[in-house]
Amino acid sequence: MITRSNFPLSKYAYGHLIGARATASSLREQVEVALAQGQEIVFDFSGVDATQSFIDELIGVLILSNGPEILDRLVFKSCSDNARAVIEFVAADRCDQFVKIHSH
Repeated sequence: MITRSNFPLSKYAYGHLIGARATASSLREQVEVALAQGQEIVFDFSGVDATQSFIDELIGVLILSNGPEILDRLVFKSCSDNARAVIEFVAADRCDQFVKIHSH
């Protein structure tokens, strides 16, 4: 059975927006520990939107360090259309970058 770690992003937001790279970096460190323990990660976006820089620091760095397959262990819950679009953009961009870096 796969265990899940839940990360409610609203506790990191100021109002309805979460955007600081520093916040994403410290959150990513917690996520990396949970991933190393074999857990699936659930990012709960209830009530918040995220900037591209936040998503890139959180998700983009995970993709670059672990490969696109890391996305199979990440769940994005209660995303607004805007948040989902940013996640999809960052994930596609970083997956492309990972493939280019590792195809040489």
